[in-house]
Amino acid sequence: MADTLKQRPEFRNIHVSQIVAYRLPPAGIVSILHRVSGVVMFLLMPFIIWMFDASVTSEVSYGAFKAAFAAGVGFLPGWVLKLVVLGLIWAYLHHLIAGVRHLWMDATHAVTKEFGHLSALVTLALSVLLTLALGFKLFF
Repeated sequence: MADTLKQRPEFRNIHVSQIVAYRLPPAGIVSILHRVSGVVMFLLMPFIIWMFDASVTSEVSYGAFKAAFAAGVGFLPGWVLKLVVLGLIWAYLHHLIAGVRHLWMDATHAVTKEFGHLSALVTLALSVLLTLALGFKLFF
């Protein structure tokens, strides 16, 4: 009787040392990056508030805001601030696009392996392409 029963596949947990070699599917990468981008935006919230406040308070504060990105602030050169802003741009765009992806899947119940794979690749491509376009505008 045991011979007639199909053997079920045996799944095991991977060890911490195997994480580097483990090949995560694109949907898993998007999911992890969605969480990372949310944490980045949360941790940099004081910087975001400073940028918003400095850019809209007055013409003088806007001039100081522009000068901070041109000449720097304290010991930080301007290009470091621009890199932080570029990271924020990526975090916002990726979080937004991945969030829309999740909302779409929840609303349409389009939860297939093929759709998950394709939408993850589109999410990664769109977030990187839009970040590069806005980064070009930021640095030039």
